[in-house]
Parts: sequence; C-alpha cells; structure tokens
Amino acid sequence: MHLEANASGSLKEKLKDFAFLRNENINELNELLALYENALDRTGSHPAFGKVTARELISTWVVHDLTHLSQIVRVFSKRYGENVGPWKEYLGVLH
Repeated sequence: MHLEANASGSLKEKLKDFAFLRNENINELNELLALYENALDRTGSHPAFGKVTARELISTWVVHDLTHLSQIVRVFSKRYGENVGPWKEYLGVLH
C-alpha cells in the first residue's frame, strides 16, 4: 500500500495509512539490523555524499520526520498567535 493510492481519502485515513506503512518500515529495518553485527556502521554509496553509514541514513530519516513535526507545530501555533496577547514575544514558536 502506498499513500498515493489513497490521495482522495480523509486526513484520518491518510494518517492511519502512514502509521501502518511506518510500522512496516520499522519492522523491516529491525529485521535487517538484526542480520548483521555492527549493522549501523555498514556503509553504502550516496550519489552526492559518497560513503555514508546506515547510522547516518537512519538518523537523517529521524531528523527529517522531526522537521515535519516542527512544521506542523508552527502551523498549529500560528492559530493562537493573536490570542496569547503579551506573551507572544516569549513564545519562540510564534516567531
């Protein structure tokens, strides 16, 4: 199942699909990591960066997700920007 296959679904359906796919990806990753001793230190070749480790690639995946969460939080926070009154200057997410 791909998220594109449900492009017209509701947000709830899309989030459910994403959670399902992410869980499957994590399970597959755990299985692969269990196959090799020092699996996170194994290397591959990236077309732009050259040699990279599995640890770097997986860490990038995590930070990529955190970037999207940060974007979501900023968008949600903007909704309350005018309502927080004088505290706005102390709430970095609103800047």
